[in-house]
Amino acid sequence: MTTREHIADLAEYVTASPSSYHAAAVAAERLVEAGFTQLGEHEDWPIEPGRYVVLRDGAVLGWVVPDAAGPTTPVRILGAHTDSPGFKLKPKSTLIRQGWLQAGVEIYGGPLLNSWLDRELRLAGRLVTRDGATHLVATGPVARIPQLAIHLDRQVNEGLTLSRQAHTAPVLGLAGSSEQAAAADVLAVLASSAGVDPEDVDGYDVVLADAQAPGTFGVEQEFLASGRLDNLSSVHAGLSALEATADQAAAGQVIPMLAAFDHEELGSASRSGAAGPFLEEVLGRIYEGLGHAAGQSACTLSQRAQALAGSWHLSCDAGHAVHPNYSERHDPANRPLPNGGPLLKINANQRYTTDAPGAAMWAKVCRDAGVPTQEFVSNNDLPCGSTIGPITATRLGIRTADVGIALLSMHSAREMCGVDDLGHLRDAVASFFTTELSR
Repeated sequence: MTTREHIADLAEYVTASPSSYHAAAVAAERLVEAGFTQLGEHEDWPIEPGRYVVLRDGAVLGWVVPDAAGPTTPVRILGAHTDSPGFKLKPKSTLIRQGWLQAGVEIYGGPLLNSWLDRELRLAGRLVTRDGATHLVATGPVARIPQLAIHLDRQVNEGLTLSRQAHTAPVLGLAGSSEQAAAADVLAVLASSAGVDPEDVDGYDVVLADAQAPGTFGVEQEFLASGRLDNLSSVHAGLSALEATADQAAAGQVIPMLAAFDHEELGSASRSGAAGPFLEEVLGRIYEGLGHAAGQSACTLSQRAQALAGSWHLSCDAGHAVHPNYSERHDPANRPLPNGGPLLKINANQRYTTDAPGAAMWAKVCRDAGVPTQEFVSNNDLPCGSTIGPITATRLGIRTADVGIALLSMHSAREMCGVDDLGHLRDAVASFFTTELSR
């Protein structure tokens, strides 16, 4: 796949994934189309080698069990997250103010609030109807958070301050007449898009998403602007790499896995987050099946420990490119740029998990893939963010390294990266899934 083809594929994936639930479902659908079998958590799982995928809310795990796998076969996990900072619909979401129909929203994670102003927005997520069915829903551009004109705030360019409660409610329509007011209902807009009766909706998880399609720009079209690059760029890299290497993995000596979790932007503490039990439960079921396939009643604790001791987790999440207008906010020596290769993210206080063995592992997989790489470390005067890497390492004891592509405008409604880095990341992840590594 060429760089342009890869960018087009990523753009299609981002457009189809305005919420974490869509991102997980679309990834599962793609893997099923590639020959993976979708499993249900409430079912018994097969013990035979094969390609499998399982969904839990906004999280998805996909893996390949090689033909020669046994109870001590190690796993190679590409970990990422499906959620992004933004806004989530509140209960009693319909607001009528000054003749306008607006949606009541709550801040989700840590978005750059001003970046959401004056752009067309979609509503997307899931509805649960009274029969217990879950319906994924995504509207077209139906909302906008309008900024106050400069004529009414002459000091706005000296410092914009937004009230999270008063200034972030998007407009969806007019409710100036009695007929308009009577018909005003945000939930009805969603229900109509999903083809269900709004009276049948008993619950919903719905977010706002940028309606503008991803697009390239720059003198040589070397940049990509898109919503949700943090962190669908990583999910897509893992998905593409797993699709591309599935045949090779079936004859290999490790279990490659894409593990894309929800709620990272909130700290990952949920049933579908990296701090929850999802990955540990799935690994337990995989190794239980491998024990049965080997003629045992179960995989022993010793065998499971041996498997995890030989395993690796690549925690893949976006990092920061050096900003030309704010260069003093970056480390003076480590200054990554777009299209310089994926980042190896390092922090002395274990906000990122990379250590010397992890750095050596990353150097090897990039070298084998012919991919450039660059290092990222924070300025000492600024706090460092974190990822799912420390969480998974703590829960499972798997050796972990933190990587990702370099972004500008992280946590904006529309972020930017280098187009070459996206293909480089996919190739590095494919190498990670297939390259022989020392135990």
